[in-house]
Formats: sequence, C-alpha cells, structure tokens
Amino acid sequence: MSSGDKLWRSLAIGIPYVWLAVFFCVPFLIVFKISFADPIIAQPPFTALIDWSQNGLSRVQVTFDNYLFLFEDNLFAISYLKSIWIAGFSTFWCLIIGYPMAYAIARAAPNLRTILLLLVILPFWTSFLLRVYAWMGMLSTHGLVNNLLLAIGVIDEPLKMIYTDTAVYLGIVYSYLPFMILPLYANLERLDYTLVEAASDLGASSYRSFVDITLPMSWPGIVAGCLLVFIPAMGEYVIPAMLGGPDSLMIGRQLFNEFYDNRDWPVASAVATILLVLLVVPMMLLNRYQSADLEQRQ
Repeated sequence: MSSGDKLWRSLAIGIPYVWLAVFFCVPFLIVFKISFADPIIAQPPFTALIDWSQNGLSRVQVTFDNYLFLFEDNLFAISYLKSIWIAGFSTFWCLIIGYPMAYAIARAAPNLRTILLLLVILPFWTSFLLRVYAWMGMLSTHGLVNNLLLAIGVIDEPLKMIYTDTAVYLGIVYSYLPFMILPLYANLERLDYTLVEAASDLGASSYRSFVDITLPMSWPGIVAGCLLVFIPAMGEYVIPAMLGGPDSLMIGRQLFNEFYDNRDWPVASAVATILLVLLVVPMMLLNRYQSADLEQRQ
C-alpha cells in the first residue's frame, strides 16, 4: 500500500472520530461537568468546577446533590418511564407500518420505486413544526378528523383527541416513520430474493419463506430503523408539548422546564446525563452482541 493510500485510509477512519469527538464527546463532557455544580444566580447559573483563589491555590467543588435529587423526586422517574413507554410503543408501530411499506418499495419496479421513495421523503420538505401544527388542527374538537367522523355518522359528538397520549403517539409515528422505512428499504433492496424463490420451489409457503429467510436477513435494517426512531423519540420535546396533555410528562419536557423555567442547569444536566446513559449503554451492549454473533458465524 502506497503512502497516499495510507493517508486517505487514515482520513477516512479519522474524520468520523474527529466529528464524534467535537460534536458529541466535548458537549457531553461540558454537560457532565455542569451536573456536578451548584445552581447560583449568576451568568452562567452554576458554580465553577475549580475555584481559583487569589493566592493561586485551587479547590475542586463537586456535588452529587443533583443526582440524589433525581432519585428522590418521583416526577423524574415517572418522566423517564413515560418516555421509554411512549418511545417504545411508537417505535413498535413504526415497525409494524414501515416494514410492509419498505418491503413493497423494495419489490416495486425501478421507476415506481423512485416515486415511492420520493413520497416517503416528501414530508421533510416541510418544517417539522408546521407538520405538528397541522396535526393540532386535524385532531382538535372541530378539526378534520372529528368533522369527518360526524359527517359519516360514526360519532354523535366530537371526540377529545388533542392533548392526549394518543395524539402524542400519532405525532411521533407520523414524524419518525420515514426513519424506519429508509433503513429497512436499504436492507431489503439488497436481499438475494433467489433464496426466496428457491424456498418456494422446495415447497415452502410464502409465510414460511418470509419467516425463515426474509425476516432474519432484514434484521440489521430492523435494528437500525428501531434505533433511529427510539433514540430521538425518547428525548422528544415538541410533539409532547404541542399534542400532549399534562400527563404526557416525557423527559424532554422536564429538560426544558429545568433549563428555561427553573433555571436549574445542574439538575437539567444530570437529567440529560442519565438520559444519555439509558440510550448509549443498550446500544453498546447490542453492538457487542452483534459483533460476537458475526464472529461466530464466520
């Protein structure tokens, strides 16, 4: 290998690590440092980690009160559990809806496939905030959904759909469904469908071919799609704030309240740190399991 090839290889490997360090590790370390500070009325609204005295001596000021407060206050535990439930349930429905759509797109004709992918990506051309506002209009008491149900005689009086957990589920599933479809499509489009044809020739039913061949081979796409939906849905703030009611206490709303309403940056940083641990640790364990499984297969 020439020196030029080694240089390009080093750049290809090093650039993602530099990107990760600058835009993930450094901000996380800053937030992690603030989580061990005390709130004060100043700018910034927290104490310094190292207190420098006039004679040059320094004193490290670290407190664990912020983390103890999170474990003592049930509101934060309820918010974490509520976020996990809403994000998991929404991810499940994104998978149920998105898998057949991705499969249909992958098996469609090339010309039609391009149009279908464009329709999946088309909502991204509109502001995320405007799309959530549109759901507020459709789910309101005199909105499109209630008026349609009243017109066809399904209901006698308007249903309360806005400011409920159901509205939050609808908003998250609608907003993050493309993040499930696209990785599933990328995986299903590369599958060797001659294996399915061979299974059919050997007498396997369509259901058995799907369960034994297509589904296991599409597992990487399922995992990628679920992670792309679950992780941002876990910390979602806009959808619960606009579509959810007082009971929709997701952790993203608690973060906003602590940062901006209470001006308690250390507690908010502790909330963000625990949220990150809840998301990163399962991903690391899953990655380790997949690596071990790949080594066993080889």
